[in-house]
Amino acid sequence: MGKRLITQRRGKGTFAYKAHSHRYKGRIQNIKSRENIKGQIINFVKCPGHTAPLAKVIYENGERILMPAPTNVRLNDNIFAGDNSPVQTGSILTLKNIPEGTLIYNIESRPGKSSFCRSAGSFARVVSRTSNGVLIKFPSKKEKLLNPECRATIGVAAGGGKRDKPFVKAGKRWHVMHAKGKLYPRTSGVAMNSVDHPFGSGRGRHVGKSKIPPRNAPAGRNIGLLHARKTGRGGKKG
Repeated sequence: MGKRLITQRRGKGTFAYKAHSHRYKGRIQNIKSRENIKGQIINFVKCPGHTAPLAKVIYENGERILMPAPTNVRLNDNIFAGDNSPVQTGSILTLKNIPEGTLIYNIESRPGKSSFCRSAGSFARVVSRTSNGVLIKFPSKKEKLLNPECRATIGVAAGGGKRDKPFVKAGKRWHVMHAKGKLYPRTSGVAMNSVDHPFGSGRGRHVGKSKIPPRNAPAGRNIGLLHARKTGRGGKKG
């Protein structure tokens, strides 16, 4: 009998494959109040669940939020929110009040739900305003039409250079991945023995069978190209 595959272990959800959310410092939030209000950065938080540093902001009405810190801000800097807020780094405005060409991040997909451009160094750009909504261009070059009442933060998320420095040692990367609950290093299926993976064994690193599993394959065989849309060089329908 073969061993349990990595895909089966991951599906079982043991500690090695779960997000270590007990170490997280909090969730990213947007201020609930829609009025024009001023806040102050009281602390910066390093959270394992987020690549960007988080800024802890307290507003005049007593509301406290955690938001991805923008670049070029310091402790005790003021953060403004509301439709009449100044268009400056860190201000939170609705998309309909943000000028075209402005760099934004921490964008809501619908009013009240922050969804886009929250990782370190990420940002999008306001392209144009139409009668149907506001057109946003994302880092992937994809353009999306959003509700004008959605809010976004002016500027670029901090921590953009974190991926520029190389890890140098595999052990250093292992510790980083282990802290996130990620599997590292990843071993290719064709590099394993046949008891460890259906693609294992054989001469050379060759699968030797179809990568598309049968429709009713058991868990230990359900690997490869699942529900492949296209296969082969000619792009045949799978």
